[in-house]
Amino acid sequence: MPAREHILHKVRTALGRSAGQPPEPAPEARLRAPAVDREERIRRMLASFSGKTLRVGSAAQARDYITAQLDRRRAVASPSPVLEGLGILELPGVTPVGGDPATVRQACAAADIGITSAEYALCDTGALVVLATSHESRLVSLLPVVHITVLPVDRILTGLDELFTVMPDPAARSSSMVLIGGPSRTADIEQILTLGVHGPREIQLVLF
Repeated sequence: MPAREHILHKVRTALGRSAGQPPEPAPEARLRAPAVDREERIRRMLASFSGKTLRVGSAAQARDYITAQLDRRRAVASPSPVLEGLGILELPGVTPVGGDPATVRQACAAADIGITSAEYALCDTGALVVLATSHESRLVSLLPVVHITVLPVDRILTGLDELFTVMPDPAARSSSMVLIGGPSRTADIEQILTLGVHGPREIQLVLF
């Protein structure tokens, strides 16, 4: 018996299986989304997110905060319905980007700030759930030095279990789902920590 078949035979024997036997069906996923009220979700998100956080009381205040952050800096923004509804795409100094990848890349590389929304946020780990779609470009959150996410508080979930309850098949909606918990952390052999080597150096979260 060839070595490969011998090894596989030993594995099958240990599992009580025979050659050609079909595998048993996978067990049903066990997802448990705890009951947490909105204010507690907001509190946990503000405490766990590894970046600058701000909660404002209205959409107008969120727009005013973005306006103050611009201050002669160039910004690009995803054509997100959230940002469009807030009027952020029309602010002076903000360039909405989308469409041609080369044009998006050039605009993002030249910008100081990238402004996006997010699909959801997970308050147990402080992570933003960002799907790459025609309304959310990955480069807007990666290339500029500062990344600002503007998010409605009703999109804060408790964690991964609730995320996969409300969105059981992310691949059906996007080729890329990224969880962003703050600036990247990189250490060299001397264990000197550097923030933002792989992506923006500063990440801000504005909840409204």
